[in-house]
Amino acid sequence: MTYCVGIMLDTGLVFASDSRTHAGVDNIASFCKMTVFERAGNRVIVLLSSGNLAGTQAVISLLKQRNEKNDVPNLWGADSMFEVAMRVSDAMRDVDRRDGQHLAASAISFNASFIVGGQIKGEPQRLFRLYTQGNFIEASLETSYFQTGETKYGKPIIDRVITPATSLADAIKCILVSFDSTMCSNLSVGMPIDLLCYQHDSLEVKMRRRFEMGDSYFSALGKRWTDGTRQILGNIPNLNW
Repeated sequence: MTYCVGIMLDTGLVFASDSRTHAGVDNIASFCKMTVFERAGNRVIVLLSSGNLAGTQAVISLLKQRNEKNDVPNLWGADSMFEVAMRVSDAMRDVDRRDGQHLAASAISFNASFIVGGQIKGEPQRLFRLYTQGNFIEASLETSYFQTGETKYGKPIIDRVITPATSLADAIKCILVSFDSTMCSNLSVGMPIDLLCYQHDSLEVKMRRRFEMGDSYFSALGKRWTDGTRQILGNIPNLNW
């Protein structure tokens, strides 16, 4: 399993992903699920991946390969983030066409999905959620964030805090708390955690960090959230029977 989240705010975008992958309890590994395509001053494109690792890696590798060729549609040549989403979708379907029949022979289906967001010079920042079939939806004022993977433990925290007007600093804390809560309840999500904060119209990545096991900030944040939650609960009036 995995946990990825992308949030679109008035002042920018925040992305985060865990790194745990597993094929059974005795086969656990760590792989980065965040991929960044950046040309400073022109575009920043961030992909968060979830699903079968072989499938997501094949899609990312295909996108990178196409970026090296000028005679094929690629992410560097996309004129909009919508077109970026389309080209990621095309890569997903190309991998599925190649591998799908072989996976089906073993009763396995192609399983790869992505959160794709960023900004291309000349248009506003945008955020998309791409499903395994290659279709996708775009974030809006009403739905300003997307999650993939093990979403249920972090979702209530984000729902209670995040609005488009939330500051980048508060959104970062909220996302990290959602990861802490998820890891407390589900062992299939684990560190390291990759975090990227993109400031609207900057057209370059200035804030990116990886939180390893035992990170002092992340540990302190989780403790303060736990202590604060218990304190608030203690301050709520008792039920009058």
